[in-house]
Amino acid sequence: MNAIKIRALEISACHGVNDFEKTDKQSFVFDVDIETNFFKSFKTDDINDTINYSKACRLITEITENNVFNLIEKLAYECVFALMENFETAEKVTLTVYKPDAPMKRKFESVAVTVKCEREKAYLSLGSSLGNREELLGEAIKKLDSTRGISVEKVSDYLRTQPYGGVAKNEFLNCAVCVSTFLTPHALLDEIHRIESECGRVRTVRWDDRTLDIDIIFFGGKTVCDETLTIPHPDYEQRDFVKIPLKQIAPHLLK
Repeated sequence: MNAIKIRALEISACHGVNDFEKTDKQSFVFDVDIETNFFKSFKTDDINDTINYSKACRLITEITENNVFNLIEKLAYECVFALMENFETAEKVTLTVYKPDAPMKRKFESVAVTVKCEREKAYLSLGSSLGNREELLGEAIKKLDSTRGISVEKVSDYLRTQPYGGVAKNEFLNCAVCVSTFLTPHALLDEIHRIESECGRVRTVRWDDRTLDIDIIFFGGKTVCDETLTIPHPDYEQRDFVKIPLKQIAPHLLK
């Protein structure tokens, strides 16, 4: 993958937890790598077919100068998100922001944080067995699409299925959704839990009837396995209510 590299972009602004840092400007220095594909711009020699590094610097400058954040972590994320949102051809952004004049009674060159975001396609399974199921699925899809860092690209037809797991009693309405996202898998999971809660999901008995259930089935080519998340979903091959809608929008993912 090709990359636009910006080094030592220095901006004077106010960010920090101390009161004086919110009024007295200090230097913030940025290193940025924006990974993309240069082949089209190689063929056309047109700046509109690549990432305009002048525009990238302007975005970072506007965010840095026009806001006051407590943490440089927040500043870094805001800049990375803006770059991903404004440059659709950016596949991955790595940004480090340095704070060379941080108020510490120690000898040091600088303190810094690094944030990385990578654009991936994730495939989700949605289901509902309580309330107005079609309305709830539609609301969940709208909430996904309006969440920063997530864009809904494909939605399968809705499928009526029988309950799975031996606990739920009601018929389910299910669908599959493909999203483009530059959130991490765990950040995506956090947003999913928020949306489930906003749609009335209450977690009591496992596999019981629910207003909304959203599972991450695939996340790019990534494999995740920890106490909170497993990708690919460990049970998707046994679930027709996952496979049938998923096959409609992404047949290449299924054996």
